[in-house]
Amino acid sequence: MSICRKPYPSDVSDEEWSLVTPYLTLMTEDAPQRQHALRELFNGLRYVIRYGIAWRAMPNDLPPWFAVYQQSQRWLAAGVFEALAQDLRAVLRLASGRNAEPSAAIIDSRTLRSTPESGPRAGYDGAKRKRGSKLHMAVDTLGHLLALHVTPANVDDRAEVGKLADAVQNATGETVELIYVDQGYTGEKPADAASQHGIELCVVKLAEAKKGFVLLPKRWVVERSFAWMTRCRRLVKDYERYASTLAGFHVVAFVCIMLKRAADLMLSA
Repeated sequence: MSICRKPYPSDVSDEEWSLVTPYLTLMTEDAPQRQHALRELFNGLRYVIRYGIAWRAMPNDLPPWFAVYQQSQRWLAAGVFEALAQDLRAVLRLASGRNAEPSAAIIDSRTLRSTPESGPRAGYDGAKRKRGSKLHMAVDTLGHLLALHVTPANVDDRAEVGKLADAVQNATGETVELIYVDQGYTGEKPADAASQHGIELCVVKLAEAKKGFVLLPKRWVVERSFAWMTRCRRLVKDYERYASTLAGFHVVAFVCIMLKRAADLMLSA
């Protein structure tokens, strides 16, 4: 499908669009609400997340900002990106010779500095010396998203293990048996919280005699996933008024990454 404007680097490709269309079509083509092409609305959302602009700064050759915003909220409320992330993860795992659902995961958190929009719900992370929000995330051993949620930055990582473990098991059909974590999750409470969901918590410890940078087994995978998110300028800080929007935008960013890889598989087949 061609577009009547010069394309942006963030635009969805034809192959990617063929994969995502069934998930994003929430109403028929002749519905009165469909004043703009779904593909262009999705391109608008991708542009906002990739380049970190304000909604009202939407380029004039994309649909109006309020149309992109309203449709994005409909998609987020319907959970279409969570469904996309799960299906794309299964496809990419099968393509790499793995089982569709993982048996191991890695969890960690990332603190995002607050802005005037997110300041009222922010907390202070004493370890990172930042005031903002904390993103708690679980990925499989390939770095693909399993689950995530957002809390104020002063929430202890160990207190969120149970919630993450529950979300991971719901996303995978209770196939995960082992979760790798760093030393910040040491203790009986996080281990007990994970075991209640049938998961063993494996703390990957740093070598006592450390000199320079050390690549910790398995643990580096989640750090790489966090690094992928920093390519999206909207996700560098917490610019969102609602924590649910911040979490949803991270899911969209993961979907965009996995869509690109799935489309490459289609072209190479």
